[in-house]
Amino acid sequence: MAITIAGCAAITAAIKAAGPVALGGRELPTWFTSVVILLSPALLAALVATQAFAEGDRLTFDADTVGVAAGGLAIWRTGSIIACVVVAATTTAAVRTL
Repeated sequence: MAITIAGCAAITAAIKAAGPVALGGRELPTWFTSVVILLSPALLAALVATQAFAEGDRLTFDADTVGVAAGGLAIWRTGSIIACVVVAATTTAAVRTL
């Protein structure tokens, strides 16, 4: 078990080090940087959408979906991530109790 964990840690470290070692501190092209900057919001949106609308291999509309929508409204209106989480969790719990 310890050998497997150590091996996974070593491989992960090697993968993370490959980019900086290969580039050697060189400046990336502007077009590449602009694409990389756009990947984070797209990935986050995809993760939220799959968690909010997917139940296994089918699309659903349930308490999770309502909670995500309520959290989205809260972040839009207040700008507070804490309010977003509290409203989303409360709304999800309330819908599940119905």
